[in-house]
Amino acid sequence: MESEDRELYSVGEVAERLGLHVRTVRNYVRDGRLKAVRIGKQYRISREDFEALTAARGAAVSPSPATPPPSAAPRGLVEVSSIVQIDSIGPAAASRLSTLVTAAAQFARDTPEPLRIQTVHDKERARMKIVILGDAAATADLLRLVHDVLGPGNDLLLPGAGREGHDA
Repeated sequence: MESEDRELYSVGEVAERLGLHVRTVRNYVRDGRLKAVRIGKQYRISREDFEALTAARGAAVSPSPATPPPSAAPRGLVEVSSIVQIDSIGPAAASRLSTLVTAAAQFARDTPEPLRIQTVHDKERARMKIVILGDAAATADLLRLVHDVLGPGNDLLLPGAGREGHDA
């Protein structure tokens, strides 16, 4: 059907070439941002679709040095992946912070894609992680919000290991 120069990449190969996590690439496929063909239980991405994604992301990554990205694809979209780790945070504070961050991410912005947020709280370690994927400026705004909320005098963080959710 296609010529020999058509190659198919696995999700892992695309993730490695872009410096992304495999889950991020799978999410791109599920969101429709990256075209892929499902073969059995795995996705395969064509060279052309990979190049279209890298051109759309404005990336300087290509599957091979001899293959330039298509010139007709849109440019200028920058996506940021951030992981914020917060230590000494109890379950109630983690829940409040998760609600705040999720609501802030839903706030209308002048960006083509909404921020994608995932939060996880490890109750035993009193540790929370927030994963943020999206536009650089919107991510920066959200990180400033998290910084301000966790600042001194806001009483969200545990002063040792003894407060909020640990006393009961």
